[in-house]
Amino acid sequence: MKRIPLGPLMYEFDRKAAPRARVTPGETLVVEMEDAFAGQIRTPADRRDKSKMPYSNPMTGPIVVEGAERGDTLAVRIHQIRPTLGRCFTRTSDPRMLSEWLGTECPHGTRVCEIRDGWIHWSETIRLPYQPMLGCLGTSPDWGVPTTGPAGPHGGNMDIIETAPGSVVYLPVFVPGAYFYLGDAHAAMGHGELSAAGLEMPAETIITLDLIKGQSIPGPRMVTPEEILTVVSGSPMERALAQAFAQLILWMESGYGWDRWQAYDLLTHTARISIGYYAMGTVAVKVARRYLGEGTPAAGR
Repeated sequence: MKRIPLGPLMYEFDRKAAPRARVTPGETLVVEMEDAFAGQIRTPADRRDKSKMPYSNPMTGPIVVEGAERGDTLAVRIHQIRPTLGRCFTRTSDPRMLSEWLGTECPHGTRVCEIRDGWIHWSETIRLPYQPMLGCLGTSPDWGVPTTGPAGPHGGNMDIIETAPGSVVYLPVFVPGAYFYLGDAHAAMGHGELSAAGLEMPAETIITLDLIKGQSIPGPRMVTPEEILTVVSGSPMERALAQAFAQLILWMESGYGWDRWQAYDLLTHTARISIGYYAMGTVAVKVARRYLGEGTPAAGR
């Protein structure tokens, strides 16, 4: 199994960057990654300084997938996300849109939490289940160089909690080789990532990268053990939500043989929503896989 060690931290989905690794479709990798604070927080006295570089989440990459071409789909199967320090870190100094009601005098609130025995020890009396996920992963667009601040059709800083072990993330390929990046591992995170920080941790992640040749998708999709979901980011969130629903309906039509209007009806009664960072308008909509067999399976499922 190939290992990609921690190296230069990357903050953009850059198709021109020197590859950290080249892999063949179906290859499994161990990828080392720094936390979203770029290693600036290790003790309660440490501070994350976003007034100068780095401004956003660091990633490991790019990883070039041999044979990937524009119009293909990259499939990223997440097997495991392991903490490398046995601790995770968070802070509360960024109230942003809540300042209208809470005020702006928010303390930095650095918190260091031990991870052991499947639990995150948030305080002496409160522990949270260890539920790791990746906040940031994506392919490189063929025009422009997005940072790891926002999310978009390429993936990016989605912060969707279903990007977790057991899930497969599907991403559009825009350039030869895909130029795939990943990072921003969390030990756990609530919907909305309210303080703009999950329980951040340096980690090593085991993934398998594969290709679906000749199948183009409009944006990120995921298949979890229980659900399928589509992800869209934009503002206002209501429009992103509508677009994500439309993409899910069209996926049910093309991939599972559903009539689009029957899918529209079913989602009205069964759909669920997952929210990424609330201030960025990233949202996923999902439906349980147990319903999908009611359609006629089609290619591309």
